[in-house]
Amino acid sequence: MVKVGKKVPDISFKVFYKNNEKEIKISDFKGKWLIFFFYPADFTFVCPTELEEMEGLYKEFKKEGAEIVSVSTDTVYTHKAWHNTSKAVGKIEFPMASDANHRLSEMFGVLMEEEGLALRGSFIIDPDGTLQIAEINNNDVGRNAKELLRKLQASKFVREHSGRVCPASWNPGDDTLEPGLNLVGKI
Repeated sequence: MVKVGKKVPDISFKVFYKNNEKEIKISDFKGKWLIFFFYPADFTFVCPTELEEMEGLYKEFKKEGAEIVSVSTDTVYTHKAWHNTSKAVGKIEFPMASDANHRLSEMFGVLMEEEGLALRGSFIIDPDGTLQIAEINNNDVGRNAKELLRKLQASKFVREHSGRVCPASWNPGDDTLEPGLNLVGKI
């Protein structure tokens, strides 16, 4: 299982993207921030609400230099069918990855082996391929796309401002900290 602060292995996987099946690999995103957004399954109840919310902020993620890839253990054909029949999922413009072989779910530690499904996992990978944020939720609780965007922005700030850290609930433009010192102020 990949851990925070470690490089993510460069594996390939299939995605449903722009109405086509495509094979991609993690290194295709080198130089960009990458959000892996795991969810249990297509044609469910909470999942489309999360995916629709992520799509609603997709342009904001892209402005930050990030790409979103949603991931479930469904096939690309199931993704296509869901995309073509759900109003919420039909809006999605980011790649929807198939993890039918469970390689991604195992690598990120979200696989529920008995069910063959993924837990709700959110992972932020930096432009060098290092895992910076990992969050795993029980499948009964949906996530907040705005909070994931905030965590991406904080991760970017820390990367771009060596020696600075972001306090609780930090948002762009807020005061930051320098370890060992007091509040430093805005940059």
